[in-house]
Amino acid sequence: MVSLHLAAWMQLSAQDSLQVYKSLDSLKAMPDDTLKVSSLLDNAWGFNRFFDKHNQDNAFMQEAIAVSQRIRYKKGLARAYNDLGTSKRNRSQYILAADLHERALHYAEEADDKILIASSLNNIGVDYRRRDMLQKAFEFHFRALKVAEELNDVRNITIATNSIGNIKLSNKQYDDAIEAFTRSLRLEQQTKNDLGVAINLGNLGYAYEGLDKLDLAIEYYKRSLSVNQKIGSNTGISICYTCLGTAYQKKKDYHIAMDYLQKALAVNDKVDDKIHVADSYLSIGRLLLEEGKYEESRKYTQMAIDLGLRWGFKSALMDGYKLMADNYKHTRDFNRSIDNTNLSLLYKDSILDEKSSTEFAQMQAMYEVHQKDNQIKQLQQEQDINQLRIRRNLALAIALAGFLFMLIVGGFFYIRHRNLQANRQTLQLELRSLRSQMNPHFIFNSLSSIHRYIWSNNQEEASDYLTKFSKLMRMILDNSQHTFIPLNKELESLRLYLDLEVMRCNNIFDYSIKVAGNINEEEVLIPPMIIQPYVENAIWHGLVHRKEKGQLDISVTLSGRVLEVIVTDNGIGRKMAMEIKEKKNRIHHSMGMKVTEGRIALIRKINNTKDANVEVLDLQDNGGRATGTQVKIVLPAEFLF
Repeated sequence: MVSLHLAAWMQLSAQDSLQVYKSLDSLKAMPDDTLKVSSLLDNAWGFNRFFDKHNQDNAFMQEAIAVSQRIRYKKGLARAYNDLGTSKRNRSQYILAADLHERALHYAEEADDKILIASSLNNIGVDYRRRDMLQKAFEFHFRALKVAEELNDVRNITIATNSIGNIKLSNKQYDDAIEAFTRSLRLEQQTKNDLGVAINLGNLGYAYEGLDKLDLAIEYYKRSLSVNQKIGSNTGISICYTCLGTAYQKKKDYHIAMDYLQKALAVNDKVDDKIHVADSYLSIGRLLLEEGKYEESRKYTQMAIDLGLRWGFKSALMDGYKLMADNYKHTRDFNRSIDNTNLSLLYKDSILDEKSSTEFAQMQAMYEVHQKDNQIKQLQQEQDINQLRIRRNLALAIALAGFLFMLIVGGFFYIRHRNLQANRQTLQLELRSLRSQMNPHFIFNSLSSIHRYIWSNNQEEASDYLTKFSKLMRMILDNSQHTFIPLNKELESLRLYLDLEVMRCNNIFDYSIKVAGNINEEEVLIPPMIIQPYVENAIWHGLVHRKEKGQLDISVTLSGRVLEVIVTDNGIGRKMAMEIKEKKNRIHHSMGMKVTEGRIALIRKINNTKDANVEVLDLQDNGGRATGTQVKIVLPAEFLF
C-alpha cells in the first residue's frame, strides 16, 4: 500500500513539473514585449507554491526580469523585483526581500511610475519592520504615504497607514496607533477588502490590549477571527487564536486561554511565516508559567527560542530569554535566570542600537560576494532548466533516434560545461581586476591629496575631490557586477578617474576622449575597467616625468564588429621610464595590465576570434627620440540589441 501511495505521489509531482515547464516554455515562445512580461508575472504567483516546495527561485519571475532587461522595460523590472521580493519575504528572507524591493524602487523611479514607487516604498518599509528596524521602516512608509496621497492611491494609502500604526504600536503609542488603524480600517471597508479589514481589526485589538482594555480587545480579536475564517486565511486565524489566548490569560481565565493557544498551534502547520509559530510557543510558555507549570513552560519557551535562533527573530529571542529567566527565577535557579536575563538584554540592545560602521562594511562586503554568487547560481539554474527540458524531450524521442539523440545530448552538455567554465573564469578575473584597480596605493594617495587640500585651507577642492572619488568607487563597484557594460558607463568612470589624476598631479597634463560618430555609446558593450590600466600606466610612467605639460588622448572607433580603443600619450617613452625605475631600484609590476591582458585573452578564446588583442607602439620623431607611447586595444564588438 505504501509503495502504491509513493508511486502515485511521484506521478503527481512529475505531472506538476510537466505542467509548470510546459507553461513556461509556451510563454518563452512569445516575442519579447511588455505583454510577455505581464503574462509571465501573472503566471508567476499561480506556480509560486511549486517553486517554494522545490526550494527554487520562481522561474517565471526570473524570465520576466530577463525579458524586461532585454527590452529595457523599467516598469516590468519594478513589478518583477517587487513580486520576487514579496515572495522572499513570505519565506522569512527579509534581508534579501529588502534588497529586491530597493531594486524595484530604483526601476520604478526610472520609469517615473508613482504607483509603483509608492508600492515599492511600502514593501521596503514592511521588510525593515519585520527586522525590527522601526525608524527606517517609518521613513519608507511615510514617503509612501505622501506619494500615494498625491495620487489618491487608496491601496497604498491604506498599506502605509496600517504600517505606521504598527510602528506606533511597537513604540507603545497606543492612541496614535488606534487613530491610524481606524483610518486604515475605514478605507479597507470602503474598498471591500476583507483581508485588510481582518488585519486592522486585529491591530485595533492589540492597541486596546496595550491600554489594558481587555474586553474591547477580545471583541476586536473575535471580529478579526470571523473575517479570517470567512476568507480562509490560516495566518490570520493563527494570530487571532494566539491573541485571544493571551487576552484571556490576562483575565486569569486559563482554561479558555489554553484552548485558544492550542488551536493556534494546530493552525500554524499551514502558516509559512514562522514568527507566528514562535509567538504561539511563547504565549503557551507564559500561560504555563503563570499556572506554575515551570518545566512544561520551559519546553515551549525553548521551542520559541530555537525558532528565533534559526530564523533570526530578535523580538522572539528577547521575549523568549526573558520568559526563561522569569521561569528559573520562580524555581530559585538564580544563576540560569541571570544568564537568560543577560541574553534577553543583549537582543534588546541589538534591536535598539544602530549598526556600527564596521558592521556596515562587513554587510557591504557580504553583499558584493552575494551578488557574484547569484550570477554563478543563475548559470547553474539555467543549466538545471535545460537538463529538465532535455529529459522531457528525451522521453518523447528516444524510440525514434536513440543513439543519435544521446550523441547530441552529450555534445550539448560538453559545450554547456565549457561555456560555464569560461564564464566562471571571467567572473574571477573581473574580481581580481576590481581589487587591482582600487588598490591601497591609489586610495592612500587620494586620501593624502584630500588631506593636503584641507591643510592648505582649500576646502572647496577637497570637497570636489572627495565627491568625485566616492562616485568613482561606487561606479567601479557597480560596473564590476557585470561581464559587459555600456560604453558610456565605462567612459564616464574613466573620465572621473582622469579628473582625479589631473587634480592629484596639479594639472600636469590634459586629456581628451573622442568617440566615433557611428558609435551609439548606450548600445555598444565593453568589459568594465578594460581601458583604465593602460591609462594609469601612461600617466605614471610617461606623463608625470615630463617637464612641460603633457597630453593624453583616447579615441574609440568601430569598424564592422571590431571595436578599437587607442590610448596615446606624449610622455617620456617606455625606455626612459624603465631607466628611471632602475635608478630608483624599484621595478613595479602592473597587476592591472596583467589581469586585463588575461581578460582579453579569455575574450579571444570564448569568441574564437583573433579580433581581441593589445598592441603597444613606441612613438618617435624623425631623429629617433621618444615622443610618447601608443596602446591599441582591439575587441570584438558586443551590442545591447
